[in-house]
Amino acid sequence: MWNQLINARHAVPLLEWKGLRILPGLNAVTGDEGSGKTRLLRELSESSAEALWLDLSLPGHDQQTAQEVWAALQARCPKWNATLQTDLTDALQLQDHLAKRLFMLSTGSRRKVALVGLLASGNAITCLDQPYAALDLGSVHVIREFLSDVADHPSRAWVVADYETDQSLAWSSVITLNLSGATTAQD
Repeated sequence: MWNQLINARHAVPLLEWKGLRILPGLNAVTGDEGSGKTRLLRELSESSAEALWLDLSLPGHDQQTAQEVWAALQARCPKWNATLQTDLTDALQLQDHLAKRLFMLSTGSRRKVALVGLLASGNAITCLDQPYAALDLGSVHVIREFLSDVADHPSRAWVVADYETDQSLAWSSVITLNLSGATTAQD
């Protein structure tokens, strides 16, 4: 089961799905280990062409470079923002890793490659699963600043799953998953 606290007044949902209202701006999904945060993001992205979720560890992409991962995503995402891709690549200090195969990268660098792809995708609903995990402090600040900048976006949503909400961000809604039944709630 889940509870949703709506913080944005008069916000028209971008998507209503299984009883949840995905609002413009930032939507938090919180819960304990095993409560269904990742499953919710994955199912949300599978239910709507406007939503995009990636496993940030990029399994199955070991032989690809960051550029190849992004090119494949860009082909699926007609609103791809190449300028944002470049800006995030620089801010997250990925330049030296662009020619390397993903199996050569650290967990944090692999996650940064996936995050650049998600954030540059231009999708109406972008699903981020524990975006700060395995990142260095400088990269956490970059992602936090990005999320802060888009918190009041009128026509796009970022659904961010983690154990707790980042208190420095302005959330449009907070969805709290309860361990009992969370993975089967609202099915």
